[in-house]
Amino acid sequence: MHLAELNIARLKYPTDDPRVAPFMNALDLVNGIAERSEGFVWRLKDDSGNATDMKAFDDERIIVNMSVWRDVASFENFVWKTVHKQFYARRDEWFSIMDKQHFAMWWVEDGHAPTIAEAKERLDYLNEHGNSDHAFSWSHLPEVKLWQSARCA
Repeated sequence: MHLAELNIARLKYPTDDPRVAPFMNALDLVNGIAERSEGFVWRLKDDSGNATDMKAFDDERIIVNMSVWRDVASFENFVWKTVHKQFYARRDEWFSIMDKQHFAMWWVEDGHAPTIAEAKERLDYLNEHGNSDHAFSWSHLPEVKLWQSARCA
């Protein structure tokens, strides 16, 4: 089994606004690091190489990021031990606080690329039922520790 993840965020400003330019301009860098990271399997992208133009929600400012990783440790290392962490630390500059859970993980069969509809169902399930084997957040995985220190920072 591989680990799939969906992360959604609501931009404070349109994608072409200079106030979100540092984020938008770093997408290729961060996504490239993800793709070269040990354990990376797949990520959602369109012809532009990113997924920011994919509209999965009615709100035009909600952007999606979805990927699949060989295991939790590989994903955890990418999120908390690469340049990704620097952009995560600046998220308040670019993104609005969401009133529901915006991040979900779940297990997928080797070779399966999840659809946006599948990912949205997992996120909805997590929001409705909390952590379970069907959909979960970092707190459901006792073996991960890096997210705890990042969350408190």
